[in-house]
Amino acid sequence: MPEEIPRPRPVRRLPGWLGEYAGLAAVLGLLILFFGLRAPHFLTPTTFRTIANQIPDAVVIAVGMTFVLIIGGIDLSVGSVLALSGAALGVALVQWKVPLPLAVGICLATGALCGVVNGVVIARWSLPSFIVTLGMLEIARGGAYLVTDSKTSYIGQSVEVVSNATLLGISLPSLLALLVVALGQFALGQSVWGRYLVAMGRNEEAVRMSGIDTRAIRLGVFVLCSLLAAMAAVINVSKLAAADPNAGTGFELQAIAAVVIGGTSLMGGRGSVVGSLFGVLIIAVLGNGLAQIGAQEPVKRVVTGCVIVGAVVLDYYRHRLEKRKG
Repeated sequence: MPEEIPRPRPVRRLPGWLGEYAGLAAVLGLLILFFGLRAPHFLTPTTFRTIANQIPDAVVIAVGMTFVLIIGGIDLSVGSVLALSGAALGVALVQWKVPLPLAVGICLATGALCGVVNGVVIARWSLPSFIVTLGMLEIARGGAYLVTDSKTSYIGQSVEVVSNATLLGISLPSLLALLVVALGQFALGQSVWGRYLVAMGRNEEAVRMSGIDTRAIRLGVFVLCSLLAAMAAVINVSKLAAADPNAGTGFELQAIAAVVIGGTSLMGGRGSVVGSLFGVLIIAVLGNGLAQIGAQEPVKRVVTGCVIVGAVVLDYYRHRLEKRKG
C-alpha cells in the first residue's frame, strides 16, 4: 500500500484585532524594558503613577480623534477647544460662583458648540475639515484669551476634587478615560453607527447612495470630538487647579500621532479606540523614558517624530496591501 502522506497541521493564527493589539503591546513592553534597563528609576511605582496621571486628558481626546480620522476627516481644533472650554469652566467657578456640576455642564456645552460649528460648516458646504478646524483652532484659542483676559485663572480646591478622587486606588480621571475608551470601542465595533463610520471612510458616496444621511453622521462625529475635548478640559483644569488659556497647545498633533501609532488610517475606513489608547501609552512611555535617561528636548522631539513618521509609512504600506487583497 502506498504510504499515506501526512496532512499539514493547520496554522492557528490570532484574530486580526488581537494580533494588532499584540503588536502594540509588544512595542510598549519593549519600550518599558529598554528604559527599565537604561534608567535605574524607571521601573518604579512613581514613574507609572506619573504616566497614569499624565494621560487621561490625552486619552479622551484621542478617542474623539479616532472617530474623526475613521471617516476620513481631521480635527486640528481640539487643543484650542480644550483651552476655551477650560476657560469657561474657570469663569463659571471663579466669577459666577456656580456649583461644580453646573460649571462642568457649561464647560461641556462650550465644547459641544465648537463641534456644532465645525460640523455644520464642514457638512453644509462640503469643505475640507483641515481648513475649517484650522480656523476653529484660532477662534477658540482667541476666545480662551478673551475669556481669561490672557491670564491664568487659579481655581483651587473646588475643582481639585475631580483629580483627587480615587476608586480602588485609581484616580477618577483615569477611570473616566478608561470608560470613554470602553464605550468608544463598543460603539465602533458593535453598533450600526460604528459600521457607518467605517463605511464612510472607505466609500462615502456608496453610503450616501444607500440612503444614509452622511452629513448628519459627519456633524455628529465632530460634535462628539469637541465634546470629548471639553471633557478633557475638565480633567486638565482639575489637575492644574487652574484654567490656563495656553492649555492644550499641541494636543491636536499629539492626538493625531497617538491615533496613527495605534493603527487608525489617515486615509479613513479603519481604526480602533483601544489601539489609540496604546498609542497614547507608547508616546507617554517614550517621553518619560527619554527624560529619565537624560535626553534633551530636541532629541525627544526627533525620536518622537521618527516614531510618528514610521507609523505613517507603515500605514501607507498596510493600505496598499489591503487594496491588493481587495
